[in-house]
Amino acid sequence: MRVGFIGLGTMGSSMALNARKGGHDLVVHDLRRDAASPHLAAGCTWADSPAAVAKDADIVLTSLPGPRDVEAVAEGLIQTMRPGTPWFDLSTNSPTVMRRLHERFAAKGLPVLDAPVSGGPKGAKSGKLALWVGGDKAVFDKYRKVLDAIGDQVRYIGPIGAGSIAKLVHNAAGYAIHCAVAEVFTMGVKAGVEPLALWSAIRQGALGRKRTFERMADQFLQGKFEPPDFALNLAFKDVTLATELAREIGVPMRMASLAHAEMAEAINRGWGAKDSRVFLLLQEERAKVEIKVPAADIQSVIEREG
Repeated sequence: MRVGFIGLGTMGSSMALNARKGGHDLVVHDLRRDAASPHLAAGCTWADSPAAVAKDADIVLTSLPGPRDVEAVAEGLIQTMRPGTPWFDLSTNSPTVMRRLHERFAAKGLPVLDAPVSGGPKGAKSGKLALWVGGDKAVFDKYRKVLDAIGDQVRYIGPIGAGSIAKLVHNAAGYAIHCAVAEVFTMGVKAGVEPLALWSAIRQGALGRKRTFERMADQFLQGKFEPPDFALNLAFKDVTLATELAREIGVPMRMASLAHAEMAEAINRGWGAKDSRVFLLLQEERAKVEIKVPAADIQSVIEREG
């Protein structure tokens, strides 16, 4: 199948390569041609614009920073896509935007589905990635093999916008939880418990293997926020979309709004390009606590305690 892929950033680059490894012919585009170097080496074809990507594609996939970028690319796609060709947007996007694009493209016989992904850069590279899809179920079923080449947990969620809603719920919940974790953890450290010992204790408290505090080790516990696993600017966009959706449908979101405010303050500090968890440093400042545990010490705990 000839796959058009637009957006070769941190996530899109790996997803496109995995689609190619899955046996599909790819034509790719990005704002930076050099981003396509590994894809061209793998046998993909370069296109100079979104319109050129869509012209002969059997399916179009996009992985872009946010709603404005998606809408901009849509202008090129709608010019050249052949009737019946589906567009799956893998971006974390606004369900309102996706529904609007869906209606517009449907008038020209072009199916649009939202298919945001979850699993981060490591998941995108390894193929251990969840895709949550909203849109026409028959179109999803017909083209699922392409999605299966990208992620190992592909799931149909419901009508157009449903995939985006699921992703926004997931991300907003995660960052609200991060806020609460930073609050109680700084309390514990300031009360006299050494950070590594505290983390080692509480990570064992969750049920089974699903440990609530496991991911603290990657950034927060080390006080290491560069290079980013996922940039704060992008995380802020996700939580912004979630809180906007909540306002649209009249749902109060106090914790998510608090996380959103914390992230905004961190961006105003100039931290937007750092890892998304960097906003937790604001709580350390307020608590007058600095938490920095060497990575080797953390790994020793993991190896010892599993």
